Amino acid sequence: MTAYLGEIMALATALFWAFTSVLFTKAGQRVGAQVVNRGRLLLATGLLSLAHLISQGTLFPLDVSAERWGWLGISAVIGLVAGDGLLFYAYTQIGPQLSMLLMALSPVMGTLMAWVYLGETLRPEQIAAILVTIGGVSWVVMKRNAPANGGKETPRHYMIGVLCGLGAALGQAIGLVLSKEGMMGDFPALSASLIRVAVAAAAIWIMALFQRKAYSTLVALGDPRTFRLIASGALVGPAIGMTLSLAAVQLSPVGIASTLMSLSPILLIPLGHWFFQECIDAPAVMGTTIAMAGVAMLFLL
Repeated sequence: MTAYLGEIMALATALFWAFTSVLFTKAGQRVGAQVVNRGRLLLATGLLSLAHLISQGTLFPLDVSAERWGWLGISAVIGLVAGDGLLFYAYTQIGPQLSMLLMALSPVMGTLMAWVYLGETLRPEQIAAILVTIGGVSWVVMKRNAPANGGKETPRHYMIGVLCGLGAALGQAIGLVLSKEGMMGDFPALSASLIRVAVAAAAIWIMALFQRKAYSTLVALGDPRTFRLIASGALVGPAIGMTLSLAAVQLSPVGIASTLMSLSPILLIPLGHWFFQECIDAPAVMGTTIAMAGVAMLFLL
């Protein structure tokens, strides 16, 4: 069991992220994507600080170098503020199932960025895996015929949601690459998670103050049902899920961990049907499965 601890953590991450998508979609439909992002980052900072106090003895990481702060801070702004903000908006437009499927393109984007900017070589089988993944996602996007969000989806909402999902995948890819640099030298995954979430929370609340939306956000978070949804999502997503994902990357090969963590869209097929009455049809299942196979090929071949 211990030998596969990293792989188990990666699978648990996929499950947590699937349920997080459901919780944040429901919250976003009530109060909007930006309110959800502000609320979940604030709550996640508190939860992670408490966990850090219990495990590391301090509320916040001490003696962190400026270089590490830089890598983790930039990754937080790109991945958690911009990327996740786009993802939460995509949830409200096209539902969690398709939004998370678009996020499966994140490792593809990361591989392409490494090829373009870092000079890494793409083998023929990796190119084939990229094409398979893009083909599977494209099939689902083009064949989508069941409206999400209780039938409120329109062609305009659908296009905006797809574009936001693609932007979120790009943000996550960039954020993951930068955070890996910030964790060099066996830096604790929990400490890295706390720094990223705290920086993202500070950035997004400062923006809210300048936009004069801080008070309205607090009022929206005062609704008991909204607060429960965001608090639950913050616990299983940014707090537990993110920490497990970083630990999985440290304890198992990156390719295997990334592949297992990318299984959330598969798990969201039944969850989307159960919570949002999304149609489970053959094109959706087959396209999602093909996309996941492409992600697996990308890292395992």
